[in-house]
Amino acid sequence: MTTPPNRLAALALLALLLPLAEPAQAQTVTAGPDSAVVSTPAVTQASRRTEKLFGFTMTRPKKAGILAAILPGAGQIYNRKYWKLPLVYGAIGGTLYGEIFYQKLYKEYRTAYYDFRAGRLPSGPNAAQIRDSAYAYRGLTAYRTQRDAFIAYAALAYTLTILDAVVDAHLKDFDISDDLGLHWQPSLLWVPTAALTPGLTFTLTLNNSRPRRPTE
Repeated sequence: MTTPPNRLAALALLALLLPLAEPAQAQTVTAGPDSAVVSTPAVTQASRRTEKLFGFTMTRPKKAGILAAILPGAGQIYNRKYWKLPLVYGAIGGTLYGEIFYQKLYKEYRTAYYDFRAGRLPSGPNAAQIRDSAYAYRGLTAYRTQRDAFIAYAALAYTLTILDAVVDAHLKDFDISDDLGLHWQPSLLWVPTAALTPGLTFTLTLNNSRPRRPTE
């Protein structure tokens, strides 16, 4: 059978997840030499600003998400994250390539299966290696499963492009307390039935320590 492009899809999705691995860093303001540390509230300036889109007033994150949903990459252009465009189109294009790749194989093996059932010899690029109807049935079942998986991968890549645009719009002017840290990073999980599978790991750090007030 033809070598599957599972690794290509995994790498494409991993590339799209990498920009989301940037941790949100807090900003701290000190009022004076003898004062306690004052942390800015966890509120994004972007979530309060409004802009127009198709005649409707909305926040910048919502506008970025809608643009990304209408046209993949448009949200990244709106956020001026032009360097992410190759990642967006690479992830979506890679998963769509896998879906088309397995769809062609599925149709060929399905046709071969019905040819054997009708007493005809199959035709096609892989006809020489399709020995009988049982082999053709195993092939069409396996390739149908892989095709459906790549449809899910494509939907995941599309969703991630929207999420990335919304997160970037939120984090454009993001201030949070030093006591809260959020970090997410992409990972690859080994699944026995699907080899490499993209995953995402979240880490939430809480720090309750406070700087002591200097004594006189």
